[in-house]
Amino acid sequence: MRIIKSKSIPDKTNLLKHLLDWAKPDSTSCLLTSNGHTDPYGKFDILLGVGAKTSIHIKSNHAFSELSKYRAQVQDWLLGFMTYDLKNEVENLQSANLDGLDFPDLYFFQPLKLIRIIGNTIEFLYLPEVAADIEKDFELIFNSSEEKEKVVENYTTPKVKVRFNKDAYCAQVDKMLDHIYRGDIYEANFCQEFYAESKIDPLKSFLHLNEISKAPFAAFLKIGSKYALCSSPERYLCKRKTKLISQPIKGTARRSNNAIEDLKLARALAQDPKERSENIMITDLVRNDLSKLALKGSVRVEELCKVYSFKQVHQMISTITANIDPDTDPITCIKNTYPMGSMTGAPKLSAMQIIEDLENSKRGLYSGSIGYFEPNGDFDFNVVIRSLLYDAEKPYVSFTVGSAITAQAIPEKEYEECLLKAKAMRETLEA
Repeated sequence: MRIIKSKSIPDKTNLLKHLLDWAKPDSTSCLLTSNGHTDPYGKFDILLGVGAKTSIHIKSNHAFSELSKYRAQVQDWLLGFMTYDLKNEVENLQSANLDGLDFPDLYFFQPLKLIRIIGNTIEFLYLPEVAADIEKDFELIFNSSEEKEKVVENYTTPKVKVRFNKDAYCAQVDKMLDHIYRGDIYEANFCQEFYAESKIDPLKSFLHLNEISKAPFAAFLKIGSKYALCSSPERYLCKRKTKLISQPIKGTARRSNNAIEDLKLARALAQDPKERSENIMITDLVRNDLSKLALKGSVRVEELCKVYSFKQVHQMISTITANIDPDTDPITCIKNTYPMGSMTGAPKLSAMQIIEDLENSKRGLYSGSIGYFEPNGDFDFNVVIRSLLYDAEKPYVSFTVGSAITAQAIPEKEYEECLLKAKAMRETLEA
């Protein structure tokens, strides 16, 4: 049972920085933030877990069954991640491409200290053994962080390299199109990695990336020397009592500083036949995934191809919901819908097989998911896109971007879409 204490937040700016500065000394932490976006399914503005009383770290088979056992045993808040490569458990697949980061396939931890921020209230949800730290931690977060001794370390601007040059990328998209024309698949998400063997300041980089993106499913994750700096606009799957919610994104357009032009860009995206086709295909795939465990007749498309605007881009999002039996294991909900359709394609199995063949780097945490479980079984997970992944020990920093390939795809335009999606991460590394 957690000890809970609520306080009013002092009138201070840079709340994320204060929280992350405070959490920095610990080797395990995970911060999730909505960045102020209105979300009917959201439960907080910020959630931060620090320190691991227990954890589960899997780099082998049986990840979902082990996670189910762990969650049932702990019956507490859990924060963590699942990589894309858990697909190999769901289907008879493998991940043999180059892996520069080597994240575990799955990691969750039971935080000793959990902080939840809703509006102007900060809630401390601490395990009994650390509950005596609440008052001290409140002071450290809001009154002492600016007085801490600053350790100045010089970082050089990373030299970003590519796994595919433009010609090689377009050649692979042509191969993907051949599969589509043959009828092997209707759509597939094809990705490329950008990387640098350089040191970065993870906290500074996340704050910069978050500031220029302000995404609704952003996350800062630290597990030892490994970091995820995530500015995701996309929800993978959320459970609220007996309701499941998935919100896949397919369809992207740039923003403009000119208000009239920006509105035209959003309207053009909403009416674009290719983008709508991509989104509807994945919406159908998600409907099918949810129907595996939904109560009969309960799967609904609540929003289809709705355009939402974020700081960097306009995005086309659909919202699909389903009702489930109250006794359904939350992990079963995830396993039956994993990996998310927006990052695979249709049909899902064929798309994943072709993706593995044509991409030249292992996705790992990219196009996986970061999120949390509540003690009651509710959960919320994002899609790890628009993210920097970093191993400080190597050092190695990576960001991957992709686009949906359909029969209407033009390789050169898909490449330009990848560059648009990469803009925020490049800007962060070059800052």
